[in-house]
Amino acid sequence: MNLSQIGQISVNARDLERATTFYRDLLGMKHLFTVPTMAFFDAAGIRLMLGVAERPEFDHPSSILYFKVDDIQEAHQVLAGRGVPFQGKPHVVAKLETHDLWMAFFRDSENNLLALMSEVERGAAS
Repeated sequence: MNLSQIGQISVNARDLERATTFYRDLLGMKHLFTVPTMAFFDAAGIRLMLGVAERPEFDHPSSILYFKVDDIQEAHQVLAGRGVPFQGKPHVVAKLETHDLWMAFFRDSENNLLALMSEVERGAAS
């Protein structure tokens, strides 16, 4: 047996309503359902759970979630226009053999660090 597929990722939220609004309205993610201390979204087949920490030891920032997009410049422009607070413009983080890896970092409503990522073929406009 080998683990390979991620079924769900949890992100802490101190204010569930505020976080739900951010992910649903600003990021445009598909909201699946909400229960008293959790809200669930579809991230291309992986469930993203926003939840209020059950105990103090679980109340910490999340790992960085990297959202894959085809056109990072367009995604940055659209999300920034919705009020998503980016920490800079999209930029190349690695020049690979056939493509460049671009990223743009931002914070959610709960101060968790998130990112856009895009693999741009060499010679494609960016």
